[in-house]
Amino acid sequence: MEKQHYDYLIVGAGLSGATMARLLMDAGKSVLVIEKRNHVGGNIYTENVEGIPVHVYGPHIFHTDSQEAYDFFCKYADVYPFINSPLAFYQGKYYHMPFNMNTFHELWGVNTPEEAKAKIDEEVAKEHIGEIKNLEEQALSMVGRTIYETLVRGYTEKQWGRKATELPPSIIKRLPLRFEYNNNYFNDAYQGMPKGGFTPWIDNLLKGAEVILGVDYLEKKDEYDALADQIIYTGRLDEYFGFKLGHLEWRSLRFEVETLKQRDYQGNPVVNYTDRQPAYTRITEHKHFDPELDDLPVTVITKEYPDAFEEGKVPYYTINDERNAALAEAYKELAKQNPKVHFLGRLANYRYFDMDDTLLEAFALADRLLK
Repeated sequence: MEKQHYDYLIVGAGLSGATMARLLMDAGKSVLVIEKRNHVGGNIYTENVEGIPVHVYGPHIFHTDSQEAYDFFCKYADVYPFINSPLAFYQGKYYHMPFNMNTFHELWGVNTPEEAKAKIDEEVAKEHIGEIKNLEEQALSMVGRTIYETLVRGYTEKQWGRKATELPPSIIKRLPLRFEYNNNYFNDAYQGMPKGGFTPWIDNLLKGAEVILGVDYLEKKDEYDALADQIIYTGRLDEYFGFKLGHLEWRSLRFEVETLKQRDYQGNPVVNYTDRQPAYTRITEHKHFDPELDDLPVTVITKEYPDAFEEGKVPYYTINDERNAALAEAYKELAKQNPKVHFLGRLANYRYFDMDDTLLEAFALADRLLK
């Protein structure tokens, strides 16, 4: 590596790092981006398989209410409209998601919002829930027994690897109920997908930047830090500090990918499996994210399995309990002590971010730095 000096070293070439690189370069700053994996894009990385953009780390859909975030997305990607309408499969039957009048009709045969509300209220009342102590009681107090058993319990227990009675109620802060016939999973004003997958978008964000792949920043931290005036760190918060206060907990995922010599497998981009068996939580059929690919004679599917996290696996979901919240805050206090290093993104904040949240956080940091 040439020992030149940069205004900014960006650790991580995922969405946070790539966005910061673009914003800083557009402001005339020099940047070096280093990435531990052998590809850019982080968990939104897509690769072409038989002409199909495959979401390697699980499906991602861009959606936002922010005009600023959407304009930025469209500036660097060839965007087409896409409405996410997943299905749920439980004991041989399909149900529409999110919970809406189509779902309620499929569950109970009701036809009007008044009938659906009355049915839910009736089921909630039967539970006689007082003080809520766990996720199961939280869900039952909101949607009743039928929706909980059919569409919530099995999926949630697979996702977190624990019984719903052992999970904190905070995991399900809300279970949105739509009393209209509307299968649009997101309420956001702007929804779309990038033509050819998310990797071309990331490539455009990084255009003109020096990017080095396969580099573990923490193995030679002092050496890399010396290359730049400021550091943007997008890796794991606790790992940056050598886990000196303890390990933050995560849930991971594993994937089984199949290329099938048939035109269609399930007729929908995403189907959730909400019973305890099978062990996977969903199947993604990637070609259905782009209707122009429907005529291809092959299809690619991914079965997604929740997995316990351990070192070497990809961290996906934070464990939102009191211990981890307190530990994350303690690490964030440490992070404030070095004004040269800026912590950005879901890993560095120990928070789940949608893609638009990621962009908006990067915009805010860039504004502060460039001022």
